[in-house]
Amino acid sequence: MFLSDIHLGTKGCKAEYLLEFLKYHDADTIYLVGDIVDGWRLQKGWYWPQAHNDVVQKMLRKVRKGATMYYVTGNHDEFLRDYLGSHLGGIEVVNEVIHEDANGKKYLVVHGDAYDGVILNAKWLARLGDWAYETALKLNNLYNFCRRKLGFGYWSLSAYLKLKVKNAVKFMTDFEDILAQEARKRELDGVICGHIHHAQIKMIDEVVYMNDGDWVESCTALVENIDGTFEIINWAEERKAMLNLDKDIKKSKNKEEEKDMETLVA
Repeated sequence: MFLSDIHLGTKGCKAEYLLEFLKYHDADTIYLVGDIVDGWRLQKGWYWPQAHNDVVQKMLRKVRKGATMYYVTGNHDEFLRDYLGSHLGGIEVVNEVIHEDANGKKYLVVHGDAYDGVILNAKWLARLGDWAYETALKLNNLYNFCRRKLGFGYWSLSAYLKLKVKNAVKFMTDFEDILAQEARKRELDGVICGHIHHAQIKMIDEVVYMNDGDWVESCTALVENIDGTFEIINWAEERKAMLNLDKDIKKSKNKEEEKDMETLVA
């Protein structure tokens, strides 16, 4: 299982959704692919509700039950790069790691910020972009609050708007190409990353590029199945389908009970 960009410590983090996801999904090996804790935001002001603490406890519980877990550092949790090689509660802190799938193929697992020109060359601009992104997420939360009141499920307005901006799309494409080149240079079969909050699996010149998305906008995870195939799980959509199924089951039960009552009265 590959999870990234959870951003614990921010109001945009969908911790409750992640806790639900972890309740229904498990794995022998779990990769936390960067930006799990948002050090940038916590430096400005402490925000740590119970749900965020519950996520940490859930992760540690999985390790205690036998799961192997790697914490791949990102730019928002770069403070952990001072502890590379350490084990925190049984979770190994690394800057990158190689994952070998069930079919023997090897993938570079890395957050991706090291291949982002903005992060490398203009960190102040990255922080300005982070502020603008936080503002967009606030609008996203307000939008989804209104959707819930109207009986609709979660939908990421911020992700939709981002994909509509030509420069953002170009940045994503460049980012993907650079990471694919890095995997090819290392003679690996592919790359698994996070950073840009856009879940995707695709081929780039015979290299498999996979991004596990985020838990701020899309609520997605990348998983490897027993047969070595990979898939992206969109928990917001899967959760909605489960809730609809529960509603249908309840309606069916209510109808059966009504029929039983009518038979009993007759």
